Amino acid sequence: MNKILAALIAGLFSAGVFAASHAGAPMAASSAAAPVAKIEAKPVAKTTMTKEEKAAAKAAKKEKAAAAKKEKADAAAAKKMAKPASAAK
Repeated sequence: MNKILAALIAGLFSAGVFAASHAGAPMAASSAAAPVAKIEAKPVAKTTMTKEEKAAAKAAKKEKAAAAKKEKADAAAAKKMAKPASAAK
């Protein structure tokens, strides 16, 4: 992703230099066109989680799954209760 972003930014700079070097552009811009700076992508550092953070994340994930399961069961029970008495026979 960083390489794509760097290529897009470099393309914008080169388009500006190209536009400044052609007819219709002000002469001041074409006479001192700055070279395009090379953008280097830096590697993203991995974030390390402590044991406590991992345990908390795991617990939160379990709680979220349990809440979703309970909500699904409640919705099914509500749907079952909403059926007319004649359809239940």
